[in-house]
Amino acid sequence: MTDSTVLHPTACTCCGDMLRQRFDRRRFLQLSAGAGVIAAFPQLAFGAEGNYEAMLLTCIDPRFPEPTINYMKGRNMIGKYSQFTFAGASIGVVAPAFKTWAPAFWENLAASMQLHHIPKVIAMNHRDCGAAKIAYGADAVKDKATETETHKAALMEFKKQVGEKQPSLKVELGLMSIDGKVEMFS
Repeated sequence: MTDSTVLHPTACTCCGDMLRQRFDRRRFLQLSAGAGVIAAFPQLAFGAEGNYEAMLLTCIDPRFPEPTINYMKGRNMIGKYSQFTFAGASIGVVAPAFKTWAPAFWENLAASMQLHHIPKVIAMNHRDCGAAKIAYGADAVKDKATETETHKAALMEFKKQVGEKQPSLKVELGLMSIDGKVEMFS
């Protein structure tokens, strides 16, 4: 004898466990609501995948999330990029002091390319970076000119490595000041 609210007997071999749940008005409303949300917001169904504009590489420094978001807002890119954050940004990828970190970045970049179909990566270093001091010593950031050259060298090395590992990607390089202004390098 079977329950009249069950679509198939529980012993049915064609459907297995799929139809064991009750199918009543409450279940119908739950399924309908879920389908309605997916229809209204299809990005929720495939949120991990899509066509996005870039991956942004940034530093962990707590002073920079807000200026970074403001910068990306100014470029009309909110919701259009993935982000990878670790100490030093590009320095964390290329400096010998952090050589064990690089594989994590390259694997994440490859995943963003696969899932988000990004055409470029934006590396955003920042001034007064503690990771730069750890990686290259205090003399590498002793004054603004030296600091600029240190970051520029790391960013250029980053661009070179991206070209070797992911030649299809465009690369943008920036150095953010404490006030959020960005100097771009090519």
